[in-house]
Amino acid sequence: MTMGANRTAAFMPYVRLTLLAAILLVLTGGLHSSVAVAGNYEGVASCAGSTCHGRNEGDGKVVRQDELRIWQDRSSQTGAHSRAYAVLTSPRGERIAASLGLGRAESAPACLGCHSTNAPGDSRGGRWLASDGVGCESCHGAASGWISSHYAVPASHASNVAAGLIPLEKPQVRAGVCLDCHFGSDKPGQFVTHSMMAAGHPRVSFELDLFSAMQAHYNLDADYVRRKGRLDSVQLWAVGQAEAIRRSTRLFANPAFGNEGVFPQFYFYDCQSCHRRITDNPNAVRTFETNPGRPIPFGNPPYNDENMIMLSAVASVLAPEQAGRFDAAARNFHAAMGQGRSQSAAAAQTLGAAAAGLSDAIAARNYDGGTAFRVISAIAGKAITPRFTDYTGSAQAVMAIDTLLNAMVRDGRVTVGAAAGIRVQINKAYAAVSAPETYNPKAFRAALANAAGAIEALR
Repeated sequence: MTMGANRTAAFMPYVRLTLLAAILLVLTGGLHSSVAVAGNYEGVASCAGSTCHGRNEGDGKVVRQDELRIWQDRSSQTGAHSRAYAVLTSPRGERIAASLGLGRAESAPACLGCHSTNAPGDSRGGRWLASDGVGCESCHGAASGWISSHYAVPASHASNVAAGLIPLEKPQVRAGVCLDCHFGSDKPGQFVTHSMMAAGHPRVSFELDLFSAMQAHYNLDADYVRRKGRLDSVQLWAVGQAEAIRRSTRLFANPAFGNEGVFPQFYFYDCQSCHRRITDNPNAVRTFETNPGRPIPFGNPPYNDENMIMLSAVASVLAPEQAGRFDAAARNFHAAMGQGRSQSAAAAQTLGAAAAGLSDAIAARNYDGGTAFRVISAIAGKAITPRFTDYTGSAQAVMAIDTLLNAMVRDGRVTVGAAAGIRVQINKAYAAVSAPETYNPKAFRAALANAAGAIEALR
C-alpha cells in the first residue's frame, strides 16, 4: 500500500468528511483571474479518444493517456469529480434541494456551480454535458483555444497556457481553482451557506496537497519537471493554507456573503463550537478551553481558524520576517468579532492582506530537504499546540503532519520502512480526531507530540 493510501486508510473518519466534500462540493469551471482566457467548453468526450486521454493503460510517451479512466474510477476517490453531478440525484441530494426549495438539484444553479463544469450557456460546445460532472475543463480551462494544438510538436506548455490552459503547476493558481468549490467563491453557485449545511450538505474542508494527491492523474517524472517545473509538497500545503485564509477573509468582508439576514453567515465559524451536546445539568463539566490565539468574548462562536493555526506555524519557519505581522492580524481579527460587523470586516481585510503576503513569499522560495522537519516541529511546538483546543484545527494539524511526512518519503529524506514505523503514532493522532463528538484536546495534543517526536528522531 502506498503512503498516500495509508494516509487515507488511517484517517477514514475525517477523510470521509473531506471526501464527501470532494464528492458533493467539487471544482467548477471558474478560472483564476490572472490566467483566464475566454473560450468554449468542448466537453469530456473531446478528450476521450484512445490517441488522447482515453487509453486503458497509462503507457503514453509524454503523458499517461489513461487520464479519463482515472477520472472515472468508481472504486477510488480519484473518480469523485466524475460522480459530482450524479450525487445531486441521490436521496441526500434530493433532500437538501427540497429543504431549500431549490426544485430539482440537478438543474438548480446553486448546485451546478460546483457539481458540473458549469459553463455559461453561450460557451457550451456540442459535446458538453452537465451530466459529466466536474470534467477536464473544470480544472484545466475552456479547451477551444488549445485542444487542437496542445499535443502538437511545436506546442509548449507556455503556448498552451497562453491559449487558455490553466497552469495548475503553480501553487497559487491551483489553490485558487480548487478553493472556488472546496471553500467557495463569489461566482454564481459557488458558495455553501449555513442553510445548505443545515439541510444536510457536508462541512467544507480543504488541504491542497492532500486533495491534489487524491485526484492526481499524472506522473511527476522528468518530462513533467522539464515542461512545468518541480512540484514541492511542502510548498503546495503551505500555499494552500495561506490562500484558504485569503479566500475566507475576502468573502467574509463582503456583506453579501458575511451576513445572512440579521445573523452573521455561520458558514465561516467553527461548527463544533455550537454543535455540542446541550444540557441543563447543574453539574455539567464545561468543555470549552481558552485559546491564546483567539481573544474573543466568552460564549461567542469562534471563526474557523484551522488554516490560521497552520499558517502561523509555517510562517515562523518559512517567512519569519512576516510571521509577527500575520499573528497580530489574526489576533486582531478574532478580537474584532466582539466589537461589531464593520470592525470585523476591516480586520478581515487586514488579515487577508497578511495571508496574501505570506502566500507570495512561500510560493517564491526554494525548499531544502530539512524544511518539512522544521515545519513539523513548529506545528507541534510550544507556540502552536496551545491553540489546538477545537476539532477543526486539530484535524488540519494531523493531516499536515502526515502530508509532510509523505513529502519526506518522496524526497528520500525518510525511508518507507522508517515512515511505516512512525505510522503507529500518526494513527493514534488520527484516532484522537476520529469524530467531533469524542474529541479531547488534551489527548490530541499528547498524540500529536508523540507523532512529531517520532519524526524528529529521524532527522
